[in-house]
Amino acid sequence: MQIPQYEVGKTTIGQLVDIVADQFGDSKALKYHKLGIDYSYSQFRDVCNQCAKAFMALGIQKGEHIAIWANNVPEWVLTQFSTAKMGAVLVTVNTNYRSFELEYLMKQSDSTTLIMIGGVREADEYLKVVYDVCPELSTSEPGKLHSEKLPLLKNVIFIGKEKHPGMFTWDDVMAMSSKVSDAELKARQDSMDPDDVINMQYTSGTTGFPKGVQLTHTNLIGNANSTAACMKLSCKDTMCIPVPFFHCFGCVLGTLNCLVSASAMAPVVAFKASDVLETIEASQCTAVHGVPTMFIAELEELKNKKYDTSHLRTGIMAGAPCPIEVMKQVVSVMGASEMTIVYGQTESSPGITQTRGEDSLELRVTTVGRALPNVEVKIVDPATDQEVPRGVQGELCSRGYHVMKGYYKNPEATAKAVDADKWLHTGDLAVMDENGYCKITGRIKDMIIRGGENIYPREIEEFFYTHPKIKDVQVIGVPSKKYGEEVVAYIQVKPGEKTTEDELLAYCKGKISFHKIPAFFFFVDEYPTTASGKIQKYKLRESATKALKREEDAQVKTA
Repeated sequence: MQIPQYEVGKTTIGQLVDIVADQFGDSKALKYHKLGIDYSYSQFRDVCNQCAKAFMALGIQKGEHIAIWANNVPEWVLTQFSTAKMGAVLVTVNTNYRSFELEYLMKQSDSTTLIMIGGVREADEYLKVVYDVCPELSTSEPGKLHSEKLPLLKNVIFIGKEKHPGMFTWDDVMAMSSKVSDAELKARQDSMDPDDVINMQYTSGTTGFPKGVQLTHTNLIGNANSTAACMKLSCKDTMCIPVPFFHCFGCVLGTLNCLVSASAMAPVVAFKASDVLETIEASQCTAVHGVPTMFIAELEELKNKKYDTSHLRTGIMAGAPCPIEVMKQVVSVMGASEMTIVYGQTESSPGITQTRGEDSLELRVTTVGRALPNVEVKIVDPATDQEVPRGVQGELCSRGYHVMKGYYKNPEATAKAVDADKWLHTGDLAVMDENGYCKITGRIKDMIIRGGENIYPREIEEFFYTHPKIKDVQVIGVPSKKYGEEVVAYIQVKPGEKTTEDELLAYCKGKISFHKIPAFFFFVDEYPTTASGKIQKYKLRESATKALKREEDAQVKTA
């Protein structure tokens, strides 16, 4: 037996941790070679149990929302699986978020607890944001916060040894675990249903504000199981995970992918090509995940220094269109002969289609694969919702165990995304061939994908509307060889006002994520419009592509 035996749809993530520990207790579970962490699945279960009991001792109830704002530190993995054991819903926070976005997410998600590190680029950047959003924290007792902006937030837990006003340290909370018995934890874990929501991830919407995608145990286990099966993962595999945990790519196709197959997790705390390659070598990784820009950086690093990647076999390249030449080099240079591509979105937990290791290189570089096991895919005419013949472009729709429970507190948006027959409408244009393999050909939704990050222009536009000098703004994406796309803002200034690119960049800093800050600004008096007055963004895109000399970038072939 090389993979765990359990039943999808009848198992919770907490139960799965126990099942894998029982069946593969001596197999490696979590390895951070630089941090000296090396847990077997038996040890991993024990540490997760301690964390789960600690959260219960803190008074966190089943169904309560716990937000985590950190990069790929060990405590993130432990929080993911311990909340799944004690029934709290894990709300993942993008590490690029700043005050404007954090306040919105914490408020909209009704989170009662925030687990956080000090910062990513600067040691105290997150601390500054939290004390700015919740000034009351600096004078409150840990666990007794009364915030005007975030009235439901009570606990802030700091991952680190330093003491900060109003916050527990991680060790403070873990020490509380002795107050809860094993029997109490088991009773809590047994009270959960596989169809309970256990994870909430925020994805931007065309309305301009992020929506909380509610995902269940069944959504997540089913998707991890299907994608792991396509890669033939087993207890013999070790996966390098450099993609961020706050995305489904990291915490479903990464950590959970390993759990469902009893593979070992070998995360990288923060992406750096040399750290990824060092981890692959030190842990003899057989799988590695990444967005195309990560693989490009790793291939560049391999030109400068030799690393042993001979154990690599498979992995997932996803998050952005995958350049054909990059895939060919990952196979030939890094040796990942069975590297796969996954297509999906957060609302589908996230995978919908995947190439298989045995597929020809041609299929793996020109398509995003075929439907995952037990997943339905169809292509419909966006105007009529009628299925179109094979080879005809239309909107890709999907149905199955993987479709989200809905957007949190947003039934209207849920109804738009998932129709009465349970089909998820992705908003992406695709063509399906006679064998079911799909090629993504465009997007109905006006989305920009920069280095694997989904960026919705309306969200950035809404932010710029708060600037006192701006009359109107239109945000579009231009092709980029490095990132896939980059953000461009077309600005109309109010009569009598003047502003500059530097002033607008300063206005963005610390308020919106760096990847959403426009790389280029154009100041204009008017926009191209249709006869009815609708702004023609495609003309703005063409104009920017030409002005920035990005025509060649637009020709880069992707699957």
